[in-house]
Amino acid sequence: MNTGDGLKKLKYKVAAFYNFLSISDQDIILLKDQLTDLAKNYEIKGTILIASEGVNGTVCGTEVAITFFLERLKKILKISDISFKYSWTEKQAFRRFKARKKKEIVTIGLKQINPSKTVGKYIKASEWNEFLKDPDTVIIDTRNDYEIKIGSFEGALNPHTNSFREFPLWVQKYLKPLIDENPSLKIGMYCTGGIRCEKATSYLIEEGFSDVHHLEGGILKYLEDVSSEKSLWDGECFVFDQRVSLNHELLPGSHRMCHACGLPVSPEDVKKTTYIKGMQCEGCVDKFTDSDRARFAERQRQIDEIMKRLPDNSIWPSS
Repeated sequence: MNTGDGLKKLKYKVAAFYNFLSISDQDIILLKDQLTDLAKNYEIKGTILIASEGVNGTVCGTEVAITFFLERLKKILKISDISFKYSWTEKQAFRRFKARKKKEIVTIGLKQINPSKTVGKYIKASEWNEFLKDPDTVIIDTRNDYEIKIGSFEGALNPHTNSFREFPLWVQKYLKPLIDENPSLKIGMYCTGGIRCEKATSYLIEEGFSDVHHLEGGILKYLEDVSSEKSLWDGECFVFDQRVSLNHELLPGSHRMCHACGLPVSPEDVKKTTYIKGMQCEGCVDKFTDSDRARFAERQRQIDEIMKRLPDNSIWPSS
Protein backbone atom coordinates (compact mmCIF):
# COMPACT_ATOMS: atom_id res chain seq x y z
CA MET A 1 0.00 0.00 0.00
CA ASN A 2 1.24 3.48 -0.82
CA THR A 3 -1.07 5.49 1.41
CA GLY A 4 0.93 5.13 4.61
CA ASP A 5 1.43 7.48 7.51
CA GLY A 6 4.06 9.47 5.60
CA LEU A 7 1.54 10.52 2.96
CA LYS A 8 -1.07 11.40 5.55
CA LYS A 9 1.19 14.20 6.78
CA LEU A 10 0.31 16.07 3.59
CA LYS A 11 -2.42 18.66 4.04
CA TYR A 12 -4.95 17.57 1.44
CA LYS A 13 -6.60 14.25 0.67
CA VAL A 14 -8.06 13.60 -2.78
CA ALA A 15 -10.88 11.10 -3.29
CA ALA A 16 -12.04 9.85 -6.69
CA PHE A 17 -15.28 7.89 -6.95
CA TYR A 18 -18.20 6.90 -9.15
CA ASN A 19 -21.35 4.84 -8.87
CA PHE A 20 -23.86 3.78 -11.49
CA LEU A 21 -27.36 4.08 -10.04
CA SER A 22 -30.71 5.46 -11.15
CA ILE A 23 -31.33 9.12 -10.17
CA SER A 24 -34.46 11.08 -11.08
CA ASP A 25 -34.23 14.61 -12.52
CA GLN A 26 -35.80 16.01 -9.36
CA ASP A 27 -33.24 14.21 -7.19
CA ILE A 28 -30.39 15.46 -9.37
CA ILE A 29 -31.32 19.07 -8.60
CA LEU A 30 -31.64 18.27 -4.90
CA LEU A 31 -28.34 16.40 -4.91
CA LYS A 32 -26.53 19.30 -6.58
CA ASP A 33 -27.74 21.72 -3.91
CA GLN A 34 -26.96 19.37 -1.01
CA LEU A 35 -23.43 18.63 -2.21
CA THR A 36 -22.69 22.27 -2.97
CA ASP A 37 -23.74 23.34 0.52
CA LEU A 38 -21.79 20.49 2.07
CA ALA A 39 -18.65 21.35 0.11
CA LYS A 40 -18.92 25.00 1.10
CA ASN A 41 -19.29 24.19 4.79
CA TYR A 42 -16.25 21.88 4.83
CA GLU A 43 -14.04 23.78 2.36
CA ILE A 44 -14.14 20.93 -0.14
CA LYS A 45 -13.21 21.62 -3.76
CA GLY A 46 -13.54 19.42 -6.81
CA THR A 47 -15.99 18.33 -9.49
CA ILE A 48 -18.97 15.99 -9.25
CA LEU A 49 -20.98 15.03 -12.34
CA ILE A 50 -24.55 13.87 -11.76
CA ALA A 51 -26.79 12.19 -14.34
CA SER A 52 -29.75 9.85 -14.43
CA GLU A 53 -27.22 6.99 -14.61
CA GLY A 54 -25.27 7.92 -11.46
CA VAL A 55 -22.46 10.07 -10.05
CA ASN A 56 -18.80 10.56 -10.93
CA GLY A 57 -16.48 12.85 -9.01
CA THR A 58 -13.16 13.82 -7.54
CA VAL A 59 -12.97 16.01 -4.43
CA CYS A 60 -10.14 17.44 -2.36
CA GLY A 61 -9.94 18.70 1.22
CA THR A 62 -8.47 17.91 4.61
CA GLU A 63 -8.69 14.27 5.69
CA VAL A 64 -11.39 15.03 8.27
CA ALA A 65 -13.45 16.99 5.76
CA ILE A 66 -13.14 14.34 3.04
CA THR A 67 -14.12 11.55 5.43
CA PHE A 68 -17.23 13.42 6.53
CA PHE A 69 -18.12 14.46 2.98
CA LEU A 70 -17.95 10.90 1.64
CA GLU A 71 -20.02 9.50 4.49
CA ARG A 72 -22.67 12.14 3.84
CA LEU A 73 -22.49 11.36 0.11
CA LYS A 74 -23.40 7.72 0.75
CA LYS A 75 -26.33 8.75 2.93
CA ILE A 76 -27.58 11.26 0.38
CA LEU A 77 -27.36 8.65 -2.40
CA LYS A 78 -28.93 6.04 -0.09
CA ILE A 79 -26.21 3.49 -0.78
CA SER A 80 -24.21 1.46 1.74
CA ASP A 81 -20.95 1.30 -0.18
CA ILE A 82 -19.03 3.11 -2.89
CA SER A 83 -15.46 2.56 -4.05
CA PHE A 84 -13.07 5.44 -3.34
CA LYS A 85 -9.53 5.87 -4.68
CA TYR A 86 -7.30 8.11 -2.55
CA SER A 87 -4.21 10.21 -3.14
CA TRP A 88 -2.51 13.08 -1.30
CA THR A 89 -1.17 16.51 -2.12
CA GLU A 90 0.42 19.51 -0.41
CA LYS A 91 -1.80 21.99 -2.29
CA GLN A 92 -5.50 22.03 -3.10
CA ALA A 93 -6.01 20.06 -6.32
CA PHE A 94 -8.95 22.16 -7.54
CA ARG A 95 -9.75 25.84 -7.86
CA ARG A 96 -13.42 25.57 -6.87
CA PHE A 97 -16.26 23.12 -6.25
CA LYS A 98 -18.69 22.28 -9.05
CA ALA A 99 -21.64 19.90 -9.02
CA ARG A 100 -22.97 19.63 -12.56
CA LYS A 101 -25.93 17.92 -14.17
CA LYS A 102 -24.91 15.92 -17.25
CA LYS A 103 -26.52 13.55 -19.74
CA GLU A 104 -23.87 10.94 -18.84
CA ILE A 105 -21.36 10.76 -16.01
CA VAL A 106 -18.83 9.51 -18.57
CA THR A 107 -19.72 10.32 -22.14
CA ILE A 108 -19.76 7.54 -24.72
CA GLY A 109 -22.80 8.90 -26.55
CA LEU A 110 -24.82 5.66 -26.67
CA LYS A 111 -28.06 5.70 -24.67
CA GLN A 112 -28.48 1.92 -24.70
CA ILE A 113 -25.30 1.29 -22.69
CA ASN A 114 -26.14 0.62 -19.04
CA PRO A 115 -23.32 -0.61 -16.74
CA SER A 116 -25.90 -1.08 -13.97
CA LYS A 117 -27.28 -4.01 -15.95
CA THR A 118 -24.34 -5.32 -17.96
CA VAL A 119 -20.64 -5.05 -17.20
CA GLY A 120 -17.45 -7.06 -17.72
CA LYS A 121 -15.62 -9.21 -15.21
CA TYR A 122 -13.56 -7.33 -12.62
CA ILE A 123 -9.86 -8.04 -12.20
CA LYS A 124 -8.54 -6.91 -8.82
CA ALA A 125 -5.37 -4.82 -8.74
CA SER A 126 -3.52 -7.63 -6.96
CA GLU A 127 -4.35 -10.00 -9.85
CA TRP A 128 -3.76 -7.58 -12.72
CA ASN A 129 -0.07 -8.43 -13.24
CA GLU A 130 -0.92 -12.08 -13.82
CA PHE A 131 -3.64 -11.08 -16.27
CA LEU A 132 -1.23 -8.78 -18.13
CA LYS A 133 1.30 -11.58 -18.56
CA ASP A 134 -1.25 -14.04 -19.95
CA PRO A 135 -0.36 -14.56 -23.65
CA ASP A 136 -4.02 -15.20 -24.45
CA THR A 137 -5.10 -11.67 -23.53
CA VAL A 138 -5.35 -8.40 -25.43
CA ILE A 139 -5.04 -5.34 -23.15
CA ILE A 140 -6.69 -2.06 -24.16
CA ASP A 141 -6.11 1.38 -22.65
CA THR A 142 -9.46 3.18 -22.90
CA ARG A 143 -8.07 6.61 -22.04
CA ASN A 144 -7.29 9.46 -24.41
CA ASP A 145 -4.10 9.59 -26.43
CA TYR A 146 -2.57 12.46 -24.42
CA GLU A 147 -3.13 10.50 -21.18
CA ILE A 148 -1.50 7.36 -22.54
CA LYS A 149 1.48 9.38 -23.73
CA ILE A 150 2.72 9.98 -20.17
CA GLY A 151 2.14 6.47 -18.77
CA SER A 152 0.70 3.04 -19.55
CA PHE A 153 1.04 -0.70 -19.08
CA GLU A 154 3.57 -2.11 -21.53
CA GLY A 155 1.98 -3.92 -24.45
CA ALA A 156 -1.45 -2.32 -24.06
CA LEU A 157 -3.22 -1.24 -27.24
CA ASN A 158 -3.62 2.51 -27.69
CA PRO A 159 -6.82 3.36 -29.59
CA HIS A 160 -5.45 6.88 -30.26
CA THR A 161 -8.71 8.56 -29.32
CA ASN A 162 -9.11 12.22 -28.41
CA SER A 163 -12.30 11.58 -26.46
CA PHE A 164 -14.18 8.56 -25.11
CA ARG A 165 -16.90 9.14 -27.74
CA GLU A 166 -14.44 7.86 -30.35
CA PHE A 167 -13.97 4.50 -28.61
CA PRO A 168 -16.97 2.65 -30.18
CA LEU A 169 -15.72 3.52 -33.68
CA TRP A 170 -12.26 2.14 -32.85
CA VAL A 171 -13.87 -1.06 -31.56
CA GLN A 172 -15.76 -1.59 -34.80
CA LYS A 173 -12.81 -0.68 -37.02
CA TYR A 174 -9.92 -2.40 -35.21
CA LEU A 175 -10.92 -4.54 -32.25
CA LYS A 176 -13.72 -6.49 -33.92
CA PRO A 177 -11.50 -7.72 -36.82
CA LEU A 178 -8.76 -8.62 -34.31
CA ILE A 179 -11.11 -10.76 -32.20
CA ASP A 180 -12.74 -12.28 -35.29
CA GLU A 181 -9.29 -13.54 -36.29
CA ASN A 182 -8.38 -14.58 -32.73
CA PRO A 183 -11.66 -15.59 -31.04
CA SER A 184 -9.92 -17.24 -28.06
CA LEU A 185 -8.38 -13.96 -26.87
CA LYS A 186 -9.52 -12.57 -23.54
CA ILE A 187 -10.12 -8.82 -23.57
CA GLY A 188 -8.80 -6.72 -20.68
CA MET A 189 -9.28 -2.97 -20.33
CA TYR A 190 -8.17 -0.27 -17.93
CA CYS A 191 -8.55 3.48 -17.38
CA THR A 192 -7.75 6.02 -14.64
CA GLY A 193 -10.35 5.14 -12.00
CA GLY A 194 -12.44 2.42 -13.62
CA ILE A 195 -15.47 4.33 -14.87
CA ARG A 196 -14.61 4.41 -18.57
CA CYS A 197 -13.99 0.66 -18.46
CA GLU A 198 -17.39 0.10 -16.89
CA LYS A 199 -18.97 1.69 -19.95
CA ALA A 200 -16.48 0.14 -22.37
CA THR A 201 -17.06 -3.42 -21.15
CA SER A 202 -20.82 -2.84 -21.15
CA TYR A 203 -20.59 -1.66 -24.75
CA LEU A 204 -18.48 -4.65 -25.84
CA ILE A 205 -20.88 -7.12 -24.27
CA GLU A 206 -23.80 -5.39 -26.00
CA GLU A 207 -21.88 -5.78 -29.26
CA GLY A 208 -21.49 -9.52 -28.76
CA PHE A 209 -17.94 -9.71 -27.41
CA SER A 210 -17.30 -12.37 -24.78
CA ASP A 211 -14.65 -12.91 -22.09
CA VAL A 212 -14.42 -9.19 -21.36
CA HIS A 213 -12.52 -8.02 -18.26
CA HIS A 214 -11.42 -4.73 -16.70
CA LEU A 215 -9.12 -3.51 -13.93
CA GLU A 216 -11.25 -2.83 -10.86
CA GLY A 217 -10.64 0.70 -9.58
CA GLY A 218 -8.42 1.51 -12.54
CA ILE A 219 -4.84 2.71 -12.48
CA LEU A 220 -5.38 4.64 -9.24
CA LYS A 221 -6.33 1.48 -7.37
CA TYR A 222 -3.44 -0.41 -8.93
CA LEU A 223 -0.93 2.24 -7.80
CA GLU A 224 -2.51 2.17 -4.34
CA ASP A 225 -2.41 -1.63 -3.92
CA VAL A 226 0.68 -2.76 -5.88
CA SER A 227 4.15 -1.85 -4.64
CA SER A 228 6.53 -0.07 -7.01
CA GLU A 229 8.84 -3.12 -6.81
CA LYS A 230 6.13 -5.38 -8.26
CA SER A 231 4.50 -2.81 -10.48
CA LEU A 232 4.21 -3.20 -14.25
CA TRP A 233 3.05 0.39 -14.65
CA ASP A 234 5.42 2.56 -16.69
CA GLY A 235 5.36 6.35 -16.31
CA GLU A 236 2.89 8.64 -14.56
CA CYS A 237 -0.89 8.74 -14.44
CA PHE A 238 -2.70 11.76 -15.86
CA VAL A 239 -5.40 13.26 -13.62
CA PHE A 240 -7.96 15.94 -14.45
CA ASP A 241 -6.97 18.51 -11.85
CA GLN A 242 -4.17 20.94 -11.02
CA ARG A 243 -1.75 18.14 -10.14
CA VAL A 244 -1.74 17.05 -13.83
CA SER A 245 -0.10 13.69 -13.11
CA LEU A 246 0.59 11.28 -10.25
CA ASN A 247 3.65 9.14 -9.68
CA HIS A 248 3.59 5.60 -8.31
CA GLU A 249 3.38 6.91 -4.74
CA LEU A 250 0.14 8.72 -5.71
CA LEU A 251 1.85 12.08 -5.23
CA PRO A 252 1.94 14.89 -7.82
CA GLY A 253 4.22 13.86 -10.67
CA SER A 254 6.67 15.71 -12.88
CA HIS A 255 4.25 16.93 -15.55
CA ARG A 256 2.71 20.37 -15.73
CA MET A 257 -0.17 21.79 -17.76
CA CYS A 258 0.13 23.85 -20.93
CA HIS A 259 -2.36 26.63 -20.21
CA ALA A 260 -2.79 27.31 -23.92
CA CYS A 261 -4.08 23.89 -25.03
CA GLY A 262 -4.59 22.06 -21.71
CA LEU A 263 -2.29 19.15 -22.55
CA PRO A 264 0.29 17.70 -20.13
CA VAL A 265 3.87 18.85 -20.60
CA SER A 266 6.85 16.76 -19.48
CA PRO A 267 10.13 18.15 -18.06
CA GLU A 268 11.71 17.28 -21.42
CA ASP A 269 8.99 19.22 -23.27
CA VAL A 270 9.70 22.31 -21.17
CA LYS A 271 13.31 22.36 -22.41
CA LYS A 272 12.26 22.46 -26.07
CA THR A 273 12.46 25.73 -28.01
CA THR A 274 8.79 25.39 -28.92
CA TYR A 275 7.74 25.77 -25.27
CA ILE A 276 6.78 29.22 -24.00
CA LYS A 277 5.42 29.30 -20.46
CA GLY A 278 1.67 29.82 -20.43
CA MET A 279 1.55 30.44 -24.19
CA GLN A 280 2.39 27.29 -26.12
CA CYS A 281 3.92 23.82 -26.09
CA GLU A 282 5.08 21.56 -28.89
CA GLY A 283 1.59 20.10 -29.17
CA CYS A 284 -0.12 23.44 -29.88
CA VAL A 285 2.58 25.57 -31.47
CA ASP A 286 0.56 25.96 -34.69
CA LYS A 287 -2.95 25.93 -33.24
CA PHE A 288 -3.55 29.51 -32.09
CA THR A 289 -3.60 33.01 -33.55
CA ASP A 290 -1.41 35.95 -32.56
CA SER A 291 -4.44 37.39 -30.76
CA ASP A 292 -4.78 34.17 -28.77
CA ARG A 293 -1.09 34.27 -27.87
CA ALA A 294 -1.38 37.85 -26.66
CA ARG A 295 -4.31 36.86 -24.45
CA PHE A 296 -2.37 33.87 -23.09
CA ALA A 297 0.64 36.09 -22.36
CA GLU A 298 -1.49 38.55 -20.37
CA ARG A 299 -3.05 35.69 -18.39
CA GLN A 300 0.40 34.29 -17.60
CA ARG A 301 1.60 37.73 -16.52
CA GLN A 302 -1.29 37.90 -14.05
CA ILE A 303 -0.59 34.39 -12.75
CA ASP A 304 3.11 35.21 -12.23
CA GLU A 305 2.16 38.38 -10.35
CA ILE A 306 -0.21 36.49 -8.06
CA MET A 307 2.43 33.82 -7.37
CA LYS A 308 4.98 36.50 -6.42
CA ARG A 309 2.59 38.15 -3.97
CA LEU A 310 1.12 34.89 -2.66
CA PRO A 311 3.74 32.15 -3.06
CA ASP A 312 1.65 29.71 -1.02
CA ASN A 313 -1.48 30.37 -3.06
CA SER A 314 -2.91 27.12 -4.46
CA ILE A 315 -5.57 28.60 -6.73
CA TRP A 316 -3.29 29.17 -9.71
CA PRO A 317 -0.98 26.29 -10.70
CA SER A 318 2.44 27.00 -12.16
CA SER A 319 2.56 26.71 -15.97
